[in-house]
Amino acid sequence: MSNAKPKNGSESKSIARFLSIVERVGNALPHPATLFGIFALMVVVISGIAASLDISVVHPGTGETIVPVSLLSVDGLHRMLTQMVTNFTGFAPLGVVLVAMLGIGIAESSGLIGTGLRLLVIKSPRRLLTFVIVFAGVLSNTASEVGYVLLVPLGAVIFLAAGRHPIAGLAAAFAGVSGGYSANLLLGTIDPLLAGLSQEAARIIDPTYHVNPACNYYFMFVSTFFIAAAGTLVTEKFVIPRLGEYTGSEKPEEIRELNANEKRGLRFALWTIFISFALIVWGLLPESTVPLSGFLLGEQPDWFDAFLKSPFLKGIVAFIFILAAIWGIAYGIGAGTIKSDGDVMKGMGKSMSTLGIYMVLCFFAAQFVAYFKWTNLGLIFAVEGAEFLKSLNLGKIPLMMAFIFLAASANMFMGSASAKWAILAPIFIPMFMLLGFSPELTQVGYRIGDSVTNIISPMMSY
Repeated sequence: MSNAKPKNGSESKSIARFLSIVERVGNALPHPATLFGIFALMVVVISGIAASLDISVVHPGTGETIVPVSLLSVDGLHRMLTQMVTNFTGFAPLGVVLVAMLGIGIAESSGLIGTGLRLLVIKSPRRLLTFVIVFAGVLSNTASEVGYVLLVPLGAVIFLAAGRHPIAGLAAAFAGVSGGYSANLLLGTIDPLLAGLSQEAARIIDPTYHVNPACNYYFMFVSTFFIAAAGTLVTEKFVIPRLGEYTGSEKPEEIRELNANEKRGLRFALWTIFISFALIVWGLLPESTVPLSGFLLGEQPDWFDAFLKSPFLKGIVAFIFILAAIWGIAYGIGAGTIKSDGDVMKGMGKSMSTLGIYMVLCFFAAQFVAYFKWTNLGLIFAVEGAEFLKSLNLGKIPLMMAFIFLAASANMFMGSASAKWAILAPIFIPMFMLLGFSPELTQVGYRIGDSVTNIISPMMSY
């Protein structure tokens, strides 16, 4: 595509060698589902060894003596056999992702998400083109993989049509989609997924702890603009100058404007978006502000407490499903892409068909997490790990930075965000809870580390 040469040949070869090593190591690893199966078996064996060694720790919160529980026993075998199904069906990330994807599947199959992204990009001022492409890439992760499939090639087409190097447009879109995986202005499927894993891990310490899927929203909101600005700066100052002038044979394509049906569909969707947000605001207003207000708030007398414990936040996954479904149906009716209830069901079914391997992963991950909790190994590791970290006197900020670095490094060898968090959360969330970190803060640290290396990880299939 480009005649530009790397400025430093030896540097380029060193990076290529390093990435080759990382790729070989990553390719040598089993499938993530297989890894969880292996980890579950390891927990069974380790629990038997730990129980035979009379290991014990004192719970810092309750003063209770914690000892390992062996699964290498008749009782352990019975428990694993009788609770295998409930481990799977009760696994928090499974249900929340399935429910959210049902609604998002309607919005995607109707064309709402694709049309909205295309409109956002093609209607932007030319001088803001790079920023808008990166920004749209960040927003696209609400609908899981649609950004990779739609926006990354669209970024190349748009840059080519604008007379710029198409690879730069592709790179800018990929930077937004992949590097901005943990940022957004809206909640997506990854939020309830990670929150479910965090909640399961937090309950090793506090059995009643609840992690809300919206717990990282402020971080996500600010990060959206920060990542868009950083991606724009890198693209304009480094990527485009390094690529040089485009001399390929591909001619610019005219970017198709929205047709009449798509515009009509967007109008229908915008009206439903406006009405739904008005209803939500009405439900969250303090009681007596306007007639019948406050129906989405909790029962606490203080408004802020009532909001934090409201059915709205607790039922955020249901809202993702309902809103995405309503907006998608409204668009589909207006655009003519939905002609009957059968089209709606096909969209929902299509979204479920993409989750087959995820459900397999959840089955094995659920067994691993359950075994880890039953054996008390997570709690023992957390207490011992917390004591070790305290002895290092690192301070809270260096400690969190070390954890972020660990998450970033793990991402080079395992691509799935949920798979990594299912491994790390049962260890680090209880550990950091004992050091005074909330599970939500630990999850933020993980999401930072997971995102920063997404774009360079050989395990990223796209």
